[in-house]
Amino acid sequence: MKFVAWLMTGSVGLLSDAAESVVNVVAAGVALMAVLWSTRPADEDHAYGHEKADYLSAGFEGALILLAAVTIAYAAIERLLHPTELTAVGIGLAVSAAASLINLFAARLLIRTGKEESSLILLADGRHLVTDVVTSAGVIVGVGLVWLTGWETLDPIIALLVAANIVRTGVGLVSDSMSGLMDKALPDEELTLVGQVLDRYESTDIHFHALRTRKAGRRTFISVHVLVPGGWSVKEGHDLAEKVEGDLRAPFEQATVFTHLEPIEDPVSFEDTGLDRYKEPH
Repeated sequence: MKFVAWLMTGSVGLLSDAAESVVNVVAAGVALMAVLWSTRPADEDHAYGHEKADYLSAGFEGALILLAAVTIAYAAIERLLHPTELTAVGIGLAVSAAASLINLFAARLLIRTGKEESSLILLADGRHLVTDVVTSAGVIVGVGLVWLTGWETLDPIIALLVAANIVRTGVGLVSDSMSGLMDKALPDEELTLVGQVLDRYESTDIHFHALRTRKAGRRTFISVHVLVPGGWSVKEGHDLAEKVEGDLRAPFEQATVFTHLEPIEDPVSFEDTGLDRYKEPH
C-alpha cells in the first residue's frame, strides 16, 4: 500500500516510509522461521535449546533497518539535488494513512504477545512497527505540508529525518542481539530476585558464590556454587541444592538452574569464584 502511495505521488518521503515497510515484511518472514526454530525442544545437538534463534532474527532485522536507512538517505540526497513536483498527494496520503493503521494494530498485537511469551523476536518486530507508525505519521504530516506550501525541498528533508530515526532503531536491535549472543548477565531487577532467594538461605554454615546468569530467548540460565559444611552427608547437601534450585526457578517463566556443592572449610573452594561472585563467607 505504501509503495502504491509513493508511485502515485512521487514523494521520496513516502518512498522512505515504503522502504521501511519492505524491511518489516522481510523481517517478519525471518522472524516466523526463527520463532518456529526457537520453540523446538532441546535435542542431542542443542542440549541448551534453540532459543538463541531469537537473537539472530533480531540482529538480522536490525541490519536490514540500517540498510534501508542508507537507501533512504541516498534517495533523499538525490531528490535534494534534483527537486521534483509531487502529484496526487491527497489520495497517496490517504492510502499511506490506511496502511499505518493496519501497522498500528499489528504492532500492539506483537508487543502484547511478545511480553506474554518473553519473545525477543516478537517484541523487536512490534517495536519496529511502532517506529514505523510514528515515522509514517511524521511523513504524512510533512508531505501534506509540501502539498499545501509547494516547498518541494521539505520532502527529501523528511526522508533524511526518517533515515536518522530508523538508524536509532536498527542500532538498538543489533545491540540487543549482540548482548544476547554474548551471554550478557540478567538485568539488575532479575539479579535482585536471584539475590533475594540466596539471601534467604545464607547462614553461618551456608554461603554462595560464583553466580553466573544469562538469558537465551525465553529461557533463563542460573549457575551458582553452594558452600556447605564438609561434614554434611551427600543427602543433606543434595536436599539443600534442590530447595535452592526450586526457589531460583520460581520467579522466572522458564529457568534452568545449575548448582555445585563445595565444602566451606576447603580453601580450594574459593579458587573458582570467577568474576561474577555473590558473596564471600565472613
